[in-house]
Amino acid sequence: MLWLALGSSFSFAQQEPVIHWPPGYSKEKASFYVENRIEILAPPIQVWEELIRAESWQEWYTGASELQILDSISNGILLPDSQFSWKTMGLDFRSEVREYEEGSRLSWISIKKSIQAYHGWLLIPTASGCLVVTAESQNGWLTVLEKLFQPKKLFKQHEDWLQQLKTRVEHKNRALAIQTEILP
Repeated sequence: MLWLALGSSFSFAQQEPVIHWPPGYSKEKASFYVENRIEILAPPIQVWEELIRAESWQEWYTGASELQILDSISNGILLPDSQFSWKTMGLDFRSEVREYEEGSRLSWISIKKSIQAYHGWLLIPTASGCLVVTAESQNGWLTVLEKLFQPKKLFKQHEDWLQQLKTRVEHKNRALAIQTEILP
């Protein structure tokens, strides 16, 4: 398991929130597991608002394409129990939101014959913004090939996702701060 060291102001004396893994998907039981973290200088709700705009991921995150939320009322935004189709890591997936706690946690499951994945996000408030944790566990025969031939690809892809999320949210946060200063 790879960890990204952070100078976070989150007090780990408190119990850090954890992803609620379905049976067989915990990091101890999954065939493949990655976890990434980043500090974002914005409140969790601002990160959340960007994260749930799933149909816009493909505009700024190269790991997502052809994303479409399958329920008609969503307006491109993930909601509790949303289902979405998309392409990531060269594969077509149909995913379903399983955990949705506004401003703090989002998870979905993606199941194919060759690979089953559970992807979770945690937004943890800190003194300077929030710590974003994203983790994915996978099972299925394709994970064996992934571990052998591309063991760092998913980690690197999630690093990129987090960095782009950080850049996008912090840029919007700075623009909002500037606009607030200009307006009386």
